[in-house]
Amino acid sequence: METKIRIGISSCLLGNKVRYDGSHKWDRYITDTLGKYVEFVPVCPEAETGLGIPREAMRLVGDLQNPRLVTNRSGIDHTERMIRWAGLRVKELEQEGLCGFIFKSDSPSSGMERVKVYNEKGMSLKKGVGIFARIFMDHFPLLPVEEEGRLHDPLLRENFIESLFVFKRWREMLDQKKRRGGLVDFHTRHKLMLMAHSPKHYQMMGKWVAQAKAVSLPELFDRYQELLSEALRQKPTAKKNTNVLLHLLGYFKNDLLPDEKQETIEIFENYANGYLPLIVPVTLINHYVRKYGRDYLQDQYYLKPHPLELQLRNHV
Repeated sequence: METKIRIGISSCLLGNKVRYDGSHKWDRYITDTLGKYVEFVPVCPEAETGLGIPREAMRLVGDLQNPRLVTNRSGIDHTERMIRWAGLRVKELEQEGLCGFIFKSDSPSSGMERVKVYNEKGMSLKKGVGIFARIFMDHFPLLPVEEEGRLHDPLLRENFIESLFVFKRWREMLDQKKRRGGLVDFHTRHKLMLMAHSPKHYQMMGKWVAQAKAVSLPELFDRYQELLSEALRQKPTAKKNTNVLLHLLGYFKNDLLPDEKQETIEIFENYANGYLPLIVPVTLINHYVRKYGRDYLQDQYYLKPHPLELQLRNHV
């Protein structure tokens, strides 16, 4: 890609001292590793609404679906102030070309899920969503979003970062002007990746693309993006990946010797049983693609979904 992927992020995760006590929550994986491929658009709801640094800590109180944002000691209610600002901020972010967002976990403004909401007795339930995070996700329902804490889970991290690269390619395609041929090419290159996420969506999207000439361009692209977002939210599993790998092996059924085929199947089984990471069978398939030449497979993003340096498939 000629340009980095632009994503929004809670400002404190970049090391900016914007938290209520003047501290930060610098995440070095995000800045030092992911940052090589990503351009960050920092957002701090509290600081940007003018609440100051340092400031009194706040929490969510009341109804789980519509909680209030209230300071801990003085009980000042900043809910409406936050909602007004967030409504304007998400409109500004429309101009940033974002491909995703990383939220700060547990934050009453930016927590994506499982944020504490306190009742009148001071008891809490971890079932809330930060006020800004909720407004952002409602405004950008198709964008990949995650919390920094969940990125320490290898499966969630690989899925989120893979989705960022997919949406970057999607935006690049749209920038070249909406064409049915462009969508067909995009879909063709992502077929096996979609199969690994959701065989159901893979079939639905294939049927939708097949009738591309029968619907208007706006409808075609809008519906495809909805299905793409839904598909990417379905996490790949060892079983689904193994099905894709066996599908790939079928392209070489006339090339491999019996011993080679048996060895490959054993590697697939070892991956399926959790003895090998995904990078091992994928590397083997990539070797066959280079050795025997398969133009269709060389274009498949499933085999090279993101830079090898990120080592994402070394741990899944």
